[in-house]
Amino acid sequence: MTATSPPAPPPLRLVPPDLDRLPEVAAVLAARAAEHDRDATFPFEGVAAVHEAGLLTATVGRAHGGPGCGLADTVRILQALGGGDPAVALVTAMTLFTHAAQARSGNWPQAVHARLLEESAARPVLVNALRVEPDLGSPVRGGLPATVARRRGDHWELTGHKIFSTGAEALGWMLVWARTDEEAPRVGSFLVRSGSEGLEVLPTWNHLGLRASRSDDVLLDSVQVPLGHVIGLAEPGADGGRDPIAGAWNSLGLTSLYLGVARAAQHWLTGFLHERTPTALGAPLATLPRFQTAVGEIDTVLTGAERLVAALAQAADAGDAKAAEDAGAAKVIGTRAAIGAVEQAVALIGNHGLTNDNPLQRHLRDVLCSRVHTPQDDMVLLAAGRAALARRTPRPAPALPASALTEGN
Repeated sequence: MTATSPPAPPPLRLVPPDLDRLPEVAAVLAARAAEHDRDATFPFEGVAAVHEAGLLTATVGRAHGGPGCGLADTVRILQALGGGDPAVALVTAMTLFTHAAQARSGNWPQAVHARLLEESAARPVLVNALRVEPDLGSPVRGGLPATVARRRGDHWELTGHKIFSTGAEALGWMLVWARTDEEAPRVGSFLVRSGSEGLEVLPTWNHLGLRASRSDDVLLDSVQVPLGHVIGLAEPGADGGRDPIAGAWNSLGLTSLYLGVARAAQHWLTGFLHERTPTALGAPLATLPRFQTAVGEIDTVLTGAERLVAALAQAADAGDAKAAEDAGAAKVIGTRAAIGAVEQAVALIGNHGLTNDNPLQRHLRDVLCSRVHTPQDDMVLLAAGRAALARRTPRPAPALPASALTEGN
C-alpha cells in the first residue's frame, strides 16, 4: 500500500490581494469616513471595497487555498486602511487575525471552516471574537466568563451578554468565549452564526472615537451551537497561557492601524499649513520655521514607530521568537507616537484643529482608542519592568568588619 498525498483544497475563487491598490482603497474609505463617524453608522460599502480588493481574505492560509499573507503584509494593509477609515480597518483586522490563526493552528472544525471560506469567496464575511462582558471586563486580566454553554443532546445552548463587540451588526461569525456548566467548567470559543435564533445585537455603542465600528452589545438567549462547533474547549489555563505569535499579530497589527490614523492627520495638517495664509504674514504658515520644525518632529516620530513595527513584523514572520515577545513594547511605543503626533497637530493650529468642519478632531478621537486594546500599557510596562529587574542580580551586602559588630552598630 503506497502513501498518498492529501487531496488539494478545492479552488475557492478568492480574489488575490493587490497591495498596490491600497492607496485607492484607502481613498474610497476616506470619502465617507466623516459621514459614518457623524452618524455612527457602520461602513458596509467600505468593507465591500476591502473585500473586492482581496484584502479581507489576505491571510487565509495557502493550505486552505488562500494567499497566505503574513504579518508584515498585514501591517501594511492595516496602516493604509487606518488612514482611510479606522472603523473599517478594525473589523478587517479582526477578520485577518482570525484567518491567520486558523492558518497556524487549523483548529476550526473542517466543515465550518470550509463554509466560511466559500462564503468569503462570494461576499464580505467578517469574523470577530466576543470576549468582554459587563462584569468581567477584559478576560486578559483573569476570570471566567459569565456566558454559559449548557449541553443539550447534540448541541450546546449559549446564554450570556457580551459588550464592545466590534462590528456586531455586520459579523458573519462570532467566536463567543464561554464556560460550560459542567461540575469542572471548561472554557472555549463557540462558533455562532449571525442571525441565529436567540441572538440579539443591542445598539449601545455611543463612543467618543471609532463611532462607525458599531462595537455594540450582543445578547445570547439559549443560542444553539452544534457540539463540534467550538474551538479550544479545555479547563481554564490548560492552553498554557498567552500565545506570543497571536499577541504579536494583535499588537503590531493594531499599532499599524493607529499609525495610519496619525499619518492621515499629518496629511491634513500639511495641506492646511500650505493653504492657510494669515494677512499679517502674507505667506502660508508652511513657510515659518516654527511650523516646519513641528511637522518635522511629527514625521520623525511616526517614521521611527513605523520602522519598528515593520521590522518586528518581518522578523516575526521569519520565526524570530524575540521579535514576537517585543511586540507589546512596540505597541506602547507606536501608539504613544501616534497619539502624541495627532495631539501635537491639534495644539499647533488651535481652533482649526478642533472644529467639526475639519477632520483633525476626528483623527484625535479615533487615535485615542489605541489605548484600550490588549495589551494595555500598564500590563506591558509591568512585565517589562519585572523582566529588566530579574536580569539584574542583586549584589550581596558587604560584610561588616568585626570591629563594627562590637561598637554598638
